[in-house]
Amino acid sequence: MTATQLLQANPALLITLVVVLGLLVGSFLNVVIHRLPIMMERDWRRHCEELDAVTATVHATAGGAADIDAQPFTTAPGAQYAQPTASDIGIESSFAATSAPQEPEFNLLKPRSRCPACQVPIRAWENIPIVSYLLLRGRCAQCGVRISMRYPVVELLTGVLSAFVAWRFGWSWELAAALLFTWSLIALSGIDIDHQLLPDSITLPLLWLGLLASLAHGSDTNFSIPVDPRSSIIGAAVGYLSLWAVFHLFRLLTGKEGMGYGDFKLFAAFGAWFGWQMLLLIILLAAATGAMVGIALLLLKRHGRDVPIPFGPYLAAAGWIALLWGPQVIDRYLHLSGLH
Repeated sequence: MTATQLLQANPALLITLVVVLGLLVGSFLNVVIHRLPIMMERDWRRHCEELDAVTATVHATAGGAADIDAQPFTTAPGAQYAQPTASDIGIESSFAATSAPQEPEFNLLKPRSRCPACQVPIRAWENIPIVSYLLLRGRCAQCGVRISMRYPVVELLTGVLSAFVAWRFGWSWELAAALLFTWSLIALSGIDIDHQLLPDSITLPLLWLGLLASLAHGSDTNFSIPVDPRSSIIGAAVGYLSLWAVFHLFRLLTGKEGMGYGDFKLFAAFGAWFGWQMLLLIILLAAATGAMVGIALLLLKRHGRDVPIPFGPYLAAAGWIALLWGPQVIDRYLHLSGLH
């Protein structure tokens, strides 16, 4: 019996292996959630420095001429090329609380993870998901500073959600796609909670993967993915444009921005994965969940009225529910409403 046949014949073994894989991936997602925003901030700052250097060069070349038209980088109203400030390109004040380590190379793999308090690198055995946290009793082995509960929570959440995905899809190529989809949503949710940001480096690949997966659609599929290419393409367009329209209508009526462009792209990715038919369910689930949590936070005085609440985690939760039970939820609703 081959390994494939063994996993097909033993769902319990498959789920166990996927849980272990999910715990390991969850450990890596902690790194992504922490480091990716820092990497993005560094890129933004480098771009600002490059623009400042170009501006200085232009001014030096112009010799300080008073002719405004000779200086393309200006903050004058109506200028074609305006020199961006930190707020213009989206650097949020929340990033100030997280200072990037001064390392010669900083990415998702380097340098090694270290204690934020004593800066001692974490040893391999201290990085075992869940187990190391329990053995260390939630504290750094060197300085004794308490380790945030967030790390084991993300690991455990990734393992549990991965188990549900394995139970739902079984041994199939859809399982691999659904796991990648799930892990991406966890990373996006963590980053959005911290920084109110949904990085293009995650949302856009998720969108393209959904469109490409639709090419493998077959009439005999029993899962929510992939949908046919027509539904996928229309879903991506409708997903983006619907939230884009709501965003601009809300800004026109209130003068405020109700959501970010990352929400548009994530919703477009859901349209690509599930088709346009599933978008109404997803947005209703996300809006209802977000409203209930928001009201609860206000009643408990855990959140100020003027402090924005990230919409990405609620959108991600609704998208994950649609991944596992979307068609069943819609069928159940149509049956109860008498429309089916």
